[in-house]
Amino acid sequence: MGRAYQNRKASMAKTAAAKTKVYSKYGREIYMSAKSGGIDPNGNLTLRSLIDRAKKDQVPTHVIDKAIEKAKGGGGEDYSPALYEGFGPGGSMVLIECLTDNPNRTIGDVRTCFNRTKCKLGTPGTVAHMFDHCAVFVFPGEEEATLEALLEADVDVTDLEAEEGQISVYVPTTEYGKTRQALTDAFGELEFEVDEIQYLPKGQTPLEGDDVAVMEKLMEMLNDVDDVQNVYTDAQF
Repeated sequence: MGRAYQNRKASMAKTAAAKTKVYSKYGREIYMSAKSGGIDPNGNLTLRSLIDRAKKDQVPTHVIDKAIEKAKGGGGEDYSPALYEGFGPGGSMVLIECLTDNPNRTIGDVRTCFNRTKCKLGTPGTVAHMFDHCAVFVFPGEEEATLEALLEADVDVTDLEAEEGQISVYVPTTEYGKTRQALTDAFGELEFEVDEIQYLPKGQTPLEGDDVAVMEKLMEMLNDVDDVQNVYTDAQF
């Protein structure tokens, strides 16, 4: 799969508004994970991973605690996942992952981003098949020891790479919990560079000239939509 995870998501703007968006993004994900899988991070590996990533992204503790407390109370919003597909400039492809409590509002906001950049929002299935939906773990380690630990735990490994002391493990989304547990059982508390479920493009579409500016504008607009959690693209620029 290559080191595709490095370019798998559009980065957010470096503004105060973007920080607020990051807090909101993690708040929703932590709330939904705690609500569906339990509020104890030791028993809910997805929640544990989200908390670790939130701390790494400098999300304040009170934001994390508030989301878990809301899930503990059983109240709050009821978000549902939504995936939108579209075409950017130069034949590039875009996947937009959302958590929404109002799908009509969300798809309207996403469509506006595409219309204003003269790009095209697609129908379900037009783009998603060009991305692999998988769990990705990246951490410092040794290839042989990592492979041995995963084989002993009977993990279905899609791909494993070793480069400059960094191990990249790709597994089906259904193997996420088993893989994380196997790695921590074998090596203790790892410092994961990447520990999440992503959409990785199967190929790349190089962009040049004006197409680069259009793609950057599209990504900026999509990341500003409240319900958008992640944006993935095969664009290379």
